Amino acid sequence: MKKIGIFYGGTESGNTKAVTDKLAKLLKVPSNDVINVADASIEILNKYDRLIFGTSSWGIGGAHYDWENFVDLLSDVDYKGKKVAMFGLGDQKKYPESFVDGMGLIYCRLGAKDCVVGFTSVEGYDYYFSMAERGGRFVGLVLDDDTQPELTVPRIEAWVGQLKNEFQ
Repeated sequence: MKKIGIFYGGTESGNTKAVTDKLAKLLKVPSNDVINVADASIEILNKYDRLIFGTSSWGIGGAHYDWENFVDLLSDVDYKGKKVAMFGLGDQKKYPESFVDGMGLIYCRLGAKDCVVGFTSVEGYDYYFSMAERGGRFVGLVLDDDTQPELTVPRIEAWVGQLKNEFQ
């Protein structure tokens, strides 16, 4: 498998970091390849052939504030030969009108969409609208640790199996 970098926005003790750590363990990504976007740069992104971007949803669905300064740089990355996967955390009961919009924002800012892998089904979620939905699917892994915590680990494990195939 090609070199994977996992980039997340969030605190060191939050749910997004916990998911990031679980993904890193299952994909055998070394800890020095797990990067908070607050510490990232285009030069760091360019070191990786496979990128995973993760964010929680804040307020009414925005990406974590660590992404605010970084998301605009995503349009400047050379995605040739790269594959990108995303995951987002949200609360479908509290924010059904903007569910995992943070992940949708990251997707919108990518300079290339044809490199995105890891799309998942919208089945099993109850929400009104999401910027992360395209063509009846989510643009990445969606987790709701607030109302469906029992589904978090099985969803992560299934997605990792999917990524192992799609990252080839």
